[in-house]
Amino acid sequence: MEQRVVFGVLGAVVAERDGDSLALKGPRHRAVLARLIVARRRVVPVARLVDDLWEDPPPGAVGAVQTFVGALRRALEPERLPRTPARLLVTEGPGYALRVPPDAVDAWRFEAAVADAVKLPAEDALGRLEVALGWWRGPAYAEFAGEGWARAERARLAELRLQAVEGRAAAQLALGRAGEAVPDLDAHVAEHPWREDAWGLLSLALYRAGRQGDALAVLRRARVALADELGLDPGPGLRRLEADILAQAEGLGGGGFSPPPPLPIP
Repeated sequence: MEQRVVFGVLGAVVAERDGDSLALKGPRHRAVLARLIVARRRVVPVARLVDDLWEDPPPGAVGAVQTFVGALRRALEPERLPRTPARLLVTEGPGYALRVPPDAVDAWRFEAAVADAVKLPAEDALGRLEVALGWWRGPAYAEFAGEGWARAERARLAELRLQAVEGRAAAQLALGRAGEAVPDLDAHVAEHPWREDAWGLLSLALYRAGRQGDALAVLRRARVALADELGLDPGPGLRRLEADILAQAEGLGGGGFSPPPPLPIP
């Protein structure tokens, strides 16, 4: 049976074959692998890899990249015969590409799970998002936080994770499990005080848990946080929610499942 190789980037960059970790050697070997994963199966020219790996490339940079690729190929396909084409880390045109299935990278699976959750009933969406959030081991591409080539992808995945946290809370509310949503939402707004949707979900969860005073206090905290962080007043959604809580509006007692839409995948 063919052995399956999977990759993890939701944390430190790792690779595994049938559950066993693969030795990826030094940081530049992992950087090449990570850079190819960021490219999402597209070819990355050797010249681009050189520029991404070194601020001031040494004279033998191209040869070094070829050495890194060779070592990665041996780690990913140890049983490949000499002079036979690689199947995973392929040479194409002016560079290299990592040609693996969509479910072979945890970040790609995470994106698919969040996209699927938007279309599912609340109970199914909740299960899907809880599993997907469990795949995170730390910040995406953790050891490459300072690299320009990773910056946009790290930011995109971080935003998608925040949307998943809020989508999970929305599903819990739709299922009448408001009390369960409160602790995670409280931590979420403390870490990301500029997210108005999260403040609204927390306030609504408290209200549905029978804590009207706490729900209003959260909206006051939101007003202060938004003013301190962004110099802004709460938007119309939070203002309307505050008015509805004060009026004990009938519609606050329940509602459908409406998670935030996922970000587009480039």
